[in-house]
Amino acid sequence: MKFFGAQATGCSPISTAVKLGNTEIDPQKPSTIARSLAIGNPADGHYAIKCITGSGGWSEDVSDPEIVDAIQLLAESEGIFTETAGGVTLGCARKLIKNDRILPHETTVLCITGNGLKTTDVLTGEYEAEQPIPAKLAEFERLYGEHDLPVAVGA
Repeated sequence: MKFFGAQATGCSPISTAVKLGNTEIDPQKPSTIARSLAIGNPADGHYAIKCITGSGGWSEDVSDPEIVDAIQLLAESEGIFTETAGGVTLGCARKLIKNDRILPHETTVLCITGNGLKTTDVLTGEYEAEQPIPAKLAEFERLYGEHDLPVAVGA
């Protein structure tokens, strides 16, 4: 089993150390939208480096725009609205695949645990705001009733 690290470029002390072949981290001042991952001097950073490199894995980092792109990709392709940390995870996985660090025949698990409602502020200005509709079925049907929408039937 290989372990891979994923960090935001604006705070990537572990990723930087792995890429440089260092066993210890150089602390960084965080500057990223991925606030939940912005730990510039992780206390157990050397253990993470050891786990990643010892397993034959690698570490990658992504910029803030790449984080937003990954959030959008996950929402569009899987219907999952993740917070910025999930964008980091998916964005880094894409880079690791592109650079042949994660191979197509390998089983890979990405842990996406944070809901996007935690970090909606990072999407301000990225998308046009829609006008909310009143919480009435008749209003929904008025707007979307003419369209061929799939209907889910519960058991």
